Amino acid sequence: MERIITTNCWAYDGQRILLGLKKRGFAEGKWNGFGGKLLPGETLEQAARREVAEECGITITEMDLLGTVVMEYRGKDKIMEVNIFHVKSFDGEPKESEEMRPQWFKVEELPMASMWPDDEHWLPLFLKGLKFKGHFIFEGYDKIINHSLEII
Repeated sequence: MERIITTNCWAYDGQRILLGLKKRGFAEGKWNGFGGKLLPGETLEQAARREVAEECGITITEMDLLGTVVMEYRGKDKIMEVNIFHVKSFDGEPKESEEMRPQWFKVEELPMASMWPDDEHWLPLFLKGLKFKGHFIFEGYDKIINHSLEII
């Protein structure tokens, strides 16, 4: 089974989270952090910085890898490893790209109904600054049929 390694970056200032509305391709219409697949020879941090710059025009100045979540989709021949970064600081102002429309949300006003269903499971750990790992098994892309999540 092919393993696709990706980054997912969430700028969080203690009260608000910067999310992007995906405008095209996989996950179109969902609110998510910024990120994507690693290019050949890239480290996780290099990919995170490149993807964030491409998708919302900011330059990460400080970040921490807080979580790694493996997504398995029943009937698909690919597994996604999503490496979740807390973007602690950045330069520039978020701006819309061809792929994403950025918007700040207060934590209590996150658009959970338009986000990935696994977010509600690991996001409380992320908000506390805890390191975690998880494994989610999906039927289709929106129904979790099994999962595990632990603080590391």
